[in-house]
Amino acid sequence: MALNLTHQIGALAGASISTTDTNSSSPESVSASPKWRSSTPSLTCKIQRPDAIDGLSPPLSPCRSPLGSTRPDLSVACQAFATEMESPVLEHQVRSAQNKGTGVPVYVMMPLDSVTMNNSVNRKKAMNASLQALKSAGVEGVMMDVWWGLVEREAPGAYNWGGYAELLEMAKKHGLKVQAVMSFHKCGGNVGDSVTIPLPKWVVEEVDKDPDLAYTDQWGRRNCEYLSLGADTLPVLKGRTPVQCYADFMRAFRDNFKHLLGDTIVEIQVGMGPAGELRYPSYPEQNGTWRFPGIGAFQCFDKYMLSGLKAAAEAAGKPEWGSTGPTDAGEYNKWPEDTPFFRKDGGGWNSTYGEFFLGWYSQMLLDHGERILTSAKSIFENHGVKISVKIAGIHWHYGTRSHAPELTAGYYNTRFRDGYIPIAQMLARQGAIFNFTCIEMRDHEQPQEAQCLPEKLVRQVAMATLKANVPLAGENALPRYDDYAHKQILEASSLNIEGNAEGNQMCAFTYLRMNPHLFQPDNWRHFVAFVKKMKEKGSHKCREQIEREAEHFVHVTTPLVQEAAVLMR
Repeated sequence: MALNLTHQIGALAGASISTTDTNSSSPESVSASPKWRSSTPSLTCKIQRPDAIDGLSPPLSPCRSPLGSTRPDLSVACQAFATEMESPVLEHQVRSAQNKGTGVPVYVMMPLDSVTMNNSVNRKKAMNASLQALKSAGVEGVMMDVWWGLVEREAPGAYNWGGYAELLEMAKKHGLKVQAVMSFHKCGGNVGDSVTIPLPKWVVEEVDKDPDLAYTDQWGRRNCEYLSLGADTLPVLKGRTPVQCYADFMRAFRDNFKHLLGDTIVEIQVGMGPAGELRYPSYPEQNGTWRFPGIGAFQCFDKYMLSGLKAAAEAAGKPEWGSTGPTDAGEYNKWPEDTPFFRKDGGGWNSTYGEFFLGWYSQMLLDHGERILTSAKSIFENHGVKISVKIAGIHWHYGTRSHAPELTAGYYNTRFRDGYIPIAQMLARQGAIFNFTCIEMRDHEQPQEAQCLPEKLVRQVAMATLKANVPLAGENALPRYDDYAHKQILEASSLNIEGNAEGNQMCAFTYLRMNPHLFQPDNWRHFVAFVKKMKEKGSHKCREQIEREAEHFVHVTTPLVQEAAVLMR
């Protein structure tokens, strides 16, 4: 049976390529509702319909990506992928780190399995061709996961940087900067996880002996994506605390790649939870536990978290509150109004007990972040790199009073309380960048019955970072290749919100992700134009000139992929 090239690529990669990527009718008002300022009109050389967008219909969540045949000059990079399967930002420096009208640099996330389980570069020829193409397109750099489970897999303190040394040198050769993610979580089981990379073997052994090292819900279900923060300061990992293990890993990375810090490696993103995000694993997709747009579940029922809850309750003079977390908050796939704890009227979230518990639960997460950032800041100080932390864009049920999915994830954000200002303030104290997801989403693309409001959420976060004087960076939560999503990112990255008198923009944007889809001709053309527009934000070039230059960059990639074709023979 004849297959088009798109599906041939998918077949070669061992996975089909479908048109769908995996991941209220009257919403109530939200506590923080800053308004976007009208953007300053860009210069144009011709009349353009204001409603002119990509021909594809905007997708619902989960997002859909366009398909198309592959142009010969780009097919090599696409097929290769398929077949080869400055000093830290201190608090007083934060203002200068904000991007003021000079364009927003674009980074691209590398494949999760860029380094193999054998500690070598995966699909090396394809990687080289792709990095060349990205550089030619004007991309600032790449983001790569540095997996704890690969580097320190066999024994405590035995670090194997094999594939990463080669990959970083490859990025340096192509003149690309690198955002290195210290990935202390397990890969596999969540949106976009195409591979499985477990925690280090010796860590898994300790969790097997003491299951309470894993986050636990009220039904006793364990989540082993990331170690419970309740054990952060306890010597449970062969004599070391988890925070000490994270710090030792970052120190070893610094010492091994000191010659690249500040030049090639410009940012260290510190993983702090599942998917590398500062949050609890409240909505795990593995084994069908959670499905969008469920409210998730609290993760505070391991003995270490419960010990902390007990101490907090006693300190508050309410020892009866310390024996367990909420047991009336429903299960993972319930909606707020289905539960006594999260319902609009008389819900436990808005009671004295609810305020105590949610305050403790969210503060534990903030303390966890501060502990690890304190170590990271000390380790990378005076090495010319910025530190960043990723915060999840939990936009579903945002229009309700309780904001249940945010609460179960550890973000104490409700109709009556701004939960992102404390996070931004903590990051500002540590001189870190606030990296936020779901920048590409529009409210009307999402299921309205679930009161999904990603645009309002992004505005609230932007306001929080502005108030805390901390730089904001962005990512798209799901793969998008259409101009409609790109236009939303361009608009959101401008931070056109009330109170932004200095005209700050996002300090960077990281694009999800480098894969065969990106190199398909239409997607590549849209992407190159997007990168050019992000870089030229604030310039006096007209739109037509920017688009002409972008088309030129598309053609420039031709000899690069032809060279890759020779290498692949």
